Amino acid sequence: MNKRLLGFVLAAALLLCGAVLLGRQKQPQPDESLDIWGQGASGPAQPESQPEAPGAAPTPLGQLYSAMWISYLEWERVDFSTEAAFTAEVSEMMANCVNLGLNTVIVQMRPFGDALYNSSYFPASHLLCGTQGQGVGYDPLTVLVNGAHALGLRIEVWLNPYRVQLNEQKPATLSADNPAVRWMQQDATSGYVHPAANGLYYDPGVPEVRALIENGVRELVENYQLDGILFDDYFYPTTDTAFDADTYATYGNGQSLEAWRKENVNTLVREVYALIKQLAPACSFGISPSGNIANNLEQQYSDVALWLAEPGYVDYLMPQIYWGFDYATASGNGAYAFENCLGDWAALPRAAGVQLYVALGAYRIGDG
Repeated sequence: MNKRLLGFVLAAALLLCGAVLLGRQKQPQPDESLDIWGQGASGPAQPESQPEAPGAAPTPLGQLYSAMWISYLEWERVDFSTEAAFTAEVSEMMANCVNLGLNTVIVQMRPFGDALYNSSYFPASHLLCGTQGQGVGYDPLTVLVNGAHALGLRIEVWLNPYRVQLNEQKPATLSADNPAVRWMQQDATSGYVHPAANGLYYDPGVPEVRALIENGVRELVENYQLDGILFDDYFYPTTDTAFDADTYATYGNGQSLEAWRKENVNTLVREVYALIKQLAPACSFGISPSGNIANNLEQQYSDVALWLAEPGYVDYLMPQIYWGFDYATASGNGAYAFENCLGDWAALPRAAGVQLYVALGAYRIGDG
């Protein structure tokens, strides 16, 4: 077995690693021959026969949602040099996911305002060959979609809508065709992008920014047989009033800064949901917010309670509840212990048809 690949799938992501539905159905058991602890099993069992190639219609969300995140941390270690090499690694990843009893994979395709797929709006990701804007001669997302569907897995594309750079090294250099670069070079549009949290982010209050993000979603849903789109919780990266002072002066229209920022995020979420449902009604739209409800509302301007309670925003929320059952802060506050935090989420009013899942950090197993 290629244990390096298995490690990719089991580690999934530094931030996000798994999800299960808050429901009553029994989860499928993984194949016992899969050597998840490195004890020397011969390798993942292969399905007896592969399902037919996927049709045009996405697979809708089922009662059970059991998923694995495949993040940019995995892409940093995957071989993109040839389509054959990438296909081989993807095939093993997907087989591992099937053998773990999963039914969905969530693949990070735009982590830094760039694309690991053929995009008309965003440059090729530096993760492909080391240089942003330089492609690899084939389309990795096509390989991923085919690999997932061949084994009966749903596949959702994971996007970080506003992040252009995480820090000065990720990515180290932005390409000339990056829309953020083009905007920053023009006086009239330089305020569309701002530094924050040691990185660089699009301004959520700018209509042209929302249009760019929505066009990026449109091309994905139109060009690929995706089963879902998921936003990670990168909305406003800061509470600093200087971040978007000029934008607020232009578009604030008398609202408080907090209310205005929340509505900017709400607008994007609402418009993306409507766009997806117009193009592919069975394609799901979900968001994975912070597990701390108050932080979503007060620091990221993400109105998670509204998205759960009212139709027209999301098909599901998947909060990142990464604290153990006995977790307590240094001051002894146990409010974020798993069962307490989970109870707070479950108590929020929820519209019919809106699901609540839990994102679990497998990398935190053993941390309490």
